[in-house]
Amino acid sequence: MTDAAISTPVKKKKGGRPSAVKLLLNNTLATTGLIVLMLIVLVALAAPILPLQPPNVTDPSVRLLPPLSEGHLLGTDALGRDLLSRLIWGTRVSLAVGVSATLIAAFFGSLIGLVAGYAGGRTDNILMRGIDMVMAFPYILLALAIVAVLGPGLLNALYAIAVVNIPFFARNIRGMTLGLSRREFVDAARLSGKSHFAILFGEVLPNVLPVIIITMSTTIGWMILETAGLSFLGLGAQPPQADLGSMLGDGRKVLFTDAHVSMVPGLMIFALVMSINLFGDGIRDVLDPRLKSGALARPGARTAVKREAAPDEKPRENAVLDVQQMRTEFHVGGSIYKAVGGVDLHIREGECLGLVGESGSGKSVTAMSLMGLVPTPPGRIAGGAAWFSGEDLFAASDERIRQLRGGAVSHVFQDPLSTLHPLFTVGDQLIEAIQAHQPLSKSEARKKATDLLQSVRIPNAAERLNAFPHELSGGMRQRISIAMALANDAQLIIADEPTTALDVTVQAQILELMNGLRKERNTAILFITHDFGVVSAICDRVAVMYAGRIVETGTTEEILANPAHPYTAKLIDCVPVLGEPERRLDAIQGRPPVVNDLPDGCAFADRCPYAQEDCRKGDIPMLSFGEERGARCIHPLNRETADA
Repeated sequence: MTDAAISTPVKKKKGGRPSAVKLLLNNTLATTGLIVLMLIVLVALAAPILPLQPPNVTDPSVRLLPPLSEGHLLGTDALGRDLLSRLIWGTRVSLAVGVSATLIAAFFGSLIGLVAGYAGGRTDNILMRGIDMVMAFPYILLALAIVAVLGPGLLNALYAIAVVNIPFFARNIRGMTLGLSRREFVDAARLSGKSHFAILFGEVLPNVLPVIIITMSTTIGWMILETAGLSFLGLGAQPPQADLGSMLGDGRKVLFTDAHVSMVPGLMIFALVMSINLFGDGIRDVLDPRLKSGALARPGARTAVKREAAPDEKPRENAVLDVQQMRTEFHVGGSIYKAVGGVDLHIREGECLGLVGESGSGKSVTAMSLMGLVPTPPGRIAGGAAWFSGEDLFAASDERIRQLRGGAVSHVFQDPLSTLHPLFTVGDQLIEAIQAHQPLSKSEARKKATDLLQSVRIPNAAERLNAFPHELSGGMRQRISIAMALANDAQLIIADEPTTALDVTVQAQILELMNGLRKERNTAILFITHDFGVVSAICDRVAVMYAGRIVETGTTEEILANPAHPYTAKLIDCVPVLGEPERRLDAIQGRPPVVNDLPDGCAFADRCPYAQEDCRKGDIPMLSFGEERGARCIHPLNRETADA
């Protein structure tokens, strides 16, 4: 046996996920808003050192000069005051008031929300009823009432605007905190002996901080508008002090004769609020974990197909599903993750194909790619074809894919609790799945749903239709998911590790159930698992997957008896055998390679005890040992037996 420890050059790791700054700059609108906002802020901050005329000095001899007049770039107002000077100083005041009011509202509102959500009970009830009392009044009328009590003035307007926006923060943060305070990591902090103060500000606050920042970034613009509104009514900045709202109020008197007096502050308010909102949207996207791929767009309803052309080969005539050279990639920042790197597999009618491999080998992505369930962005179908009953799924329209989903092709996912909607009964969800593809009345669909539950061996089926998912055991929920997959007589069922989270007894029942149903209905099954013990119980053929590619395929008996690829042999060695306590269970050394930096040659070479020099060169082809047998290995195990 050749020594496997063959030295290979270490490749420089490629750049991964982009930084927050780069993500923000990738967003054109957010970057534009940031640039405009920074220019406005810099000019406003530089007001004391700019060569501007005094903003409050009146000169009736030059009143109402138009823009571009000598000495007055933006003209003058009705009292002869320079509009450019007042605009810059007024913007400075409006920014200061808007930011200050936002900070005050965010601090007190977030504090109320954190305490109410974490403490719960009477504390939550008292604080939230107080917030409800504030929200009972229209916020602008409440602000006017506060200013009327305190008296007109910019500082009082600031307090009024801050107070009326406290409920907005309190409600949002309280809802987030309420969910987080019941999470396991908070329970663990309590068990470790931490105080309530330490848990609230050390465990909960960091998790809600992005929400606070997002809320602040989108609120500053509204604060500036509200302050300008109060000043426009004469309740904010008092003469001769200028802010954008008071300037707008001064200009309304001469709006029809000298419109520039109103247009100048109006355009500044528009530019300021728009830039803040665009920048706030960019911050929201950067902090949203679902948008951190760099695309800054939410996933679409179907995986994008970006292949140059379909394969020339035609699908097999007797195959329900025939996948040829399918490639699925994830574009994250500057990296391309080749999750599926050219998969070939086929399933006949009534056949069960087991797709086996370690976690991260690309099994689930392969399954989700078939019906366009991989999120785009960042995922995309980069090549190949998936033929279903002779129809190329990657060339089908969105409407056609919607018709096939849940109808001719069904999925059974790993976790039925997250698959089933928690707010609807299982009966409602089954009836919805049936009526989405069949023209049945609700009573007819309910009767069929009852028959489906009986077919998956659920006792008291009619009563179980009224149960919510949380009222059922894990095995029951998985049976409901299988019944939903069978609701429309699917030709192909894709079962993505449906027994992983179940105990051994329930797992055996589910396997027996699926095996019996597919024989009764002649349904093809793509069964995804990492357990060869499960494969031996239900699968007719096996396709072993590693690093996004099929490395071995054949009948279940052949694979289990004479594995050809060393990776397959290692996976089989990891399975305990009942009645053989002395059997050694060997773990596979090392870890799978990252799919954005795959090595040359065989991806398993660094973990393979039989690797040789030629294993690390070029593309390793799939060697055929017969019509249903093949391995992607230059030096396969048991070759003599396989060839026979």
